[in-house]
Amino acid sequence: MMTENRQEQGYFTGAQRYVLDDELAQIVNISMSLEMPLLLKGEPGTGKTMLAHAIAENLSMPLIVLNVKSNMKLIDGLYQYDTLTRLNDSRFGDSTRDVSRIEDYIKMGKIGQAFTAEQRTVLLIDEIDKADTDFQDDMLDVLDQMEFDIIEVDKTIRAKHRPVMVITSNAKKDLSDPFLGRCNFHHIAFPDPPMMRRIIGVHFPEIDSELMNNAVDTFYRLREIDNVEKKPATRELINWIRALSMDPDFKPKQLAKGEVPYLGVLFKKSQDYYYAANQVQRKRRF
Repeated sequence: MMTENRQEQGYFTGAQRYVLDDELAQIVNISMSLEMPLLLKGEPGTGKTMLAHAIAENLSMPLIVLNVKSNMKLIDGLYQYDTLTRLNDSRFGDSTRDVSRIEDYIKMGKIGQAFTAEQRTVLLIDEIDKADTDFQDDMLDVLDQMEFDIIEVDKTIRAKHRPVMVITSNAKKDLSDPFLGRCNFHHIAFPDPPMMRRIIGVHFPEIDSELMNNAVDTFYRLREIDNVEKKPATRELINWIRALSMDPDFKPKQLAKGEVPYLGVLFKKSQDYYYAANQVQRKRRF
C-alpha cells in the first residue's frame, strides 16, 4: 500500500523486470525532486538504458529516446527543417501544404517532442559521450532554460512540462566540467553474483536452482578471461539461460563439468569467442 502511495506521489519504486537497489532509487527520486538530469555511467549491460524504461513504466509516463550519434548536432535533437520537401512542393505544386508556411515543414526532434508533450515525459539521452563537448554544453543550456528558438520562423518553444531526464554514458570520452556540474551522477556497477541471481529470478521465476547457480558461476568465470574486448553482460546471460532452457538435451550438470554450450550467445566478437573457447577446452582437459 505504501509503495502505491509513493508511486502516486511521483516516487520511483522500481518496475516489474528491473531490480533496483536503494541507492539508485534514492538518486533517481532526488533528481526528479530537484528537476536535475541524472547522469548514469557504467559498462555496457549494467541497466543504464533500461532504467529510463523502468521509470516511464513505473510512473506511467511516455518515454522519448534520443540516441546520440558522433556527428550529431544539438539542433538535430531540437527540430528539423525539411527544406527538401518544401523545395519539391514549390517545384511540383502537388502538395496540400502551403509552401509559404515554413512552420508546416518544421518537425520536432526528440528534445522538442519532450518539450511540446501534453504530459510530463521521461527523456532518455543515450550515450552522450559519443557527442562533442559543444553538443553537451549547448544541450544543457537549453534544458536549464527549458526553451529553444526555431530561427526559421522566429519562434520560441517553451517546455509545457520539465521532463524527467536520464543521460547515459559508457565513459568512452570525458564529459565537460560544465556538463557534469549540472547533473546528478550515479555509477551503476556490474551486478555481483547475489544481485545477478535476483535479476535472473525476475526474468525466470520458475528457473531450476541448479541451472541458476551453475549458469551464474560459469558466467562470472568466463568474464574473468584475459584479453576479452567485450565481456558478456546481463543481456547475454539472460539470452544464454533462455537458450539452455530451450535445449531438450541440455543438463545443468554439464556446466559443472566445464561444458559450455552456445558460447556464441555470450561472446559476439571473433577474437573473444576464440579466447573463451580455448579457456573452456583447457578447463575440460584438467
